[in-house]
Amino acid sequence: MSPTVLQVAYPFAPVGPDAVGGAEQVLWQLDRALAAAGGRSIVLAAAGSTAAGELVPMPVLQGAITAAERAAVHAAYRAAITRLLRGRDVDLVHMHGIDFHHYLPPAGPPVLVTLHLPPGWYPPAALQPRRPDTWLHPVSQAQYRTCPPSPALLPPIPNGVPVEELHTPVSRRGFALCLGRICAEKNQHAALEAGSLAGVPVLLGGQVFPYAAHERYWREAVAPLLAAGPHRFLGPVGLARKRRLLSAARCLISASLAPETSSLVAMEALACGTPVVAFPSGALPEIVEHGVTGFLVQDTREMAEAIRKVHRIDPEDCRAAARSRFSASRTEAAYLALYQQLAGGRAHAVPA
Repeated sequence: MSPTVLQVAYPFAPVGPDAVGGAEQVLWQLDRALAAAGGRSIVLAAAGSTAAGELVPMPVLQGAITAAERAAVHAAYRAAITRLLRGRDVDLVHMHGIDFHHYLPPAGPPVLVTLHLPPGWYPPAALQPRRPDTWLHPVSQAQYRTCPPSPALLPPIPNGVPVEELHTPVSRRGFALCLGRICAEKNQHAALEAGSLAGVPVLLGGQVFPYAAHERYWREAVAPLLAAGPHRFLGPVGLARKRRLLSAARCLISASLAPETSSLVAMEALACGTPVVAFPSGALPEIVEHGVTGFLVQDTREMAEAIRKVHRIDPEDCRAAARSRFSASRTEAAYLALYQQLAGGRAHAVPA
């Protein structure tokens, strides 16, 4: 029998196919997969989220996110989780937020935490949970290698994307595409600079979340480059529009400086037959095969050179790589199997 899983999202971003963040997209995939497999999915997430199972919506903060507001939201999530565990027969809690340690439930059903972000971004104590029957797992081999040893650490489950659903038959156009959260670690201004050097317009899609540092980066580093042209800001890009853009783009650019744990958008680009030009940050070398499905570069000048020569990459090689390596169905099957193991008390940690 398929289990009942309480999925707990990061409190400050909505879940769904149009979500900007990878964690929210993965949660949406797993919610759909569990419901399709006959399990019960309960999703605790920000109001405005999309769920195939039962959505338990939480109020959304308006304006800047301060420390006091964070604390209030964490308290609200702790209370909501407690109510749900008392009122529902939950077999497993699956947590997705970087701040999960602030609202871990008391002892009870097993808890699985997907580490969507670099291990160094979590407080050290969060990665050594004292709550019994609490398990952590990474989403790539690159991330796993940087995780501190822990009796709670499980083997990685690599992310995947709905490969067959992504490609859209549209004509190729001359722009490069850059998608994601707008913030300094994602380094979007370097993608715009590389586009300028290559003589190729860059369409920038994403969202500036209401954090002071993100808004300052947008104001000081990104907006001036957009104002100078020929580049353009699209704002948040939903799934249908993203498919069309990825299928039409000359290439996808990832200038991220963060130790990326994965890159759903790079996988999506390859599924659309679109090569990826990226800095080799974190797990990107696990996704991009240099010279085959794109180019891994070291600086803005090399990025511009790669943008100019992406016509040498065969789109069919990109699609074949996506089909063989990045299928969402494989990821979903691995999670569903792990849900059954955890609900049955059969989890096994990675040897330290």
